[in-house]
Amino acid sequence: MDYSKMGGAKKPSAAPKHGEHKRQTPGGKAAPKAEILARMKAAAEKKTEK
Repeated sequence: MDYSKMGGAKKPSAAPKHGEHKRQTPGGKAAPKAEILARMKAAAEKKTEK
């Protein structure tokens, strides 16, 4: 058999062989910026009270 005509070895792919990378975790909507800022300010207030 003439192996010189078969070509080189295949390059490995970056994707894992199992299907876990295809499954997506259910992601909710991100909290609005105003809500996040309010939470951060409340946490800062709580920290300074101590």
